[in-house]
Amino acid sequence: MADFLKFLAEYEALLYIVLAIGALFSLRWLFRAWSDWRVAVFSLEREFSARRLTRAVVITSVLIVFFCVEFSLTSFVIPSLPADFFLATPTLDLISTPTGTLSPEMMTQFAAQPQNASQPNAAGCTPGQIELTFPAPGEEIRGSIELTGTVNIPNFGFYKYEVAPSGSDTWATIAAGRAVVVDAALGGWDTSALTPGDYQLRLVVIDNQGTALTPCVVPVQVIPN
Repeated sequence: MADFLKFLAEYEALLYIVLAIGALFSLRWLFRAWSDWRVAVFSLEREFSARRLTRAVVITSVLIVFFCVEFSLTSFVIPSLPADFFLATPTLDLISTPTGTLSPEMMTQFAAQPQNASQPNAAGCTPGQIELTFPAPGEEIRGSIELTGTVNIPNFGFYKYEVAPSGSDTWATIAAGRAVVVDAALGGWDTSALTPGDYQLRLVVIDNQGTALTPCVVPVQVIPN
């Protein structure tokens, strides 16, 4: 439904042009059919003209209905909807698993990649807006942990947090959320299946227009249980 409404809003002008062109042809057909029906003398000729007139009326009516629906939706319905209505709700395609763990495929891919030493410095974090407070940069973690931090931006949409081996661009989404968080729990992460080593943890915040802001990236070290 959101995709359909978004389509109507984005292509409003084009749809009006198409409907206008269709209306011109339809009205021309309607006028000619009505003229033929008026001057028809013989019963068979009048019957044929009446059928053409009926089809022309139906098509013209359908075009008018389409115009009214498009105008009503784009002028009244769509502007009244909240901006995040057009954002896809995070699903299993976005969140690897709902328990804060990674899929076996991502685990295998991580294990095959060389790991580089990380520097214990966060990057891209904005205090009070996009920030990870636990784990801290360079902190050693193991087992199941709960991430804490802040996601509080104007026009907030949703957030997700992801992990990648140090020095890699292969990011795997751990989990996501749709609520504003201020120095509180963001979600859980089970690190027990990860190969011990250096990793990057990043917090990504998307606004209600679907634009991802600069992520907060924190280097961490996973150690054996």
